[in-house]
Amino acid sequence: MAQAEPKFKEASIPQLGQELREMVVAYFKQETLEPFRALGRFLLYGIGGALLTAAGVVVLLVGVLRLLQAETGSTFHGNLTALPYVMTLLTGLMIAGLAARAIVSGGKAG
Repeated sequence: MAQAEPKFKEASIPQLGQELREMVVAYFKQETLEPFRALGRFLLYGIGGALLTAAGVVVLLVGVLRLLQAETGSTFHGNLTALPYVMTLLTGLMIAGLAARAIVSGGKAG
């Protein structure tokens, strides 16, 4: 039996150096730039979602304040005019505390 010759073609040293450089650059792009792009998208959606959630909570709290002021009749008049603001502040702090607890526990609060 005749021994099969390898199918590798002989290349010059500069050509091998160029191929090595191209391979290292491609590896660098694959292992560093692509994960950073994915992280950037993750952060973009996370920050966008956080901003929209915060805006929604602010609108909700203003709605709670207006509900307490408008629908309770004369309950919060006189010396009690600040009470709807205090109740709304406490509601906001409770929401913030629940969010912080969910963040610290990794989303398994409850």
